[in-house]
Amino acid sequence: MKYKQVVSRDSEIVSGSLVFAGTRVPVQILIDYLKAGESLERFLEGFPTVTRKQAETFLEVVLEAVESGSKKTLCPTPLPSLSAT
Repeated sequence: MKYKQVVSRDSEIVSGSLVFAGTRVPVQILIDYLKAGESLERFLEGFPTVTRKQAETFLEVVLEAVESGSKKTLCPTPLPSLSAT
């Protein structure tokens, strides 16, 4: 599965939060579920628009980035800088 099929970011969708592609479900919700000790199954039951493949691929990419110490962005389309002028 291509990473662009897993997550997306658009300033028009959930205020630009990183979401699972094709949904309005922020990836942060999955992280919050797992931090709270909930299972992936419980998350998927609560958010049926997210596929198991999307969630598993996202977690695999995050794990690979952490293990490699990669500074690669996890978002395929970063938001523009919001620096004050």
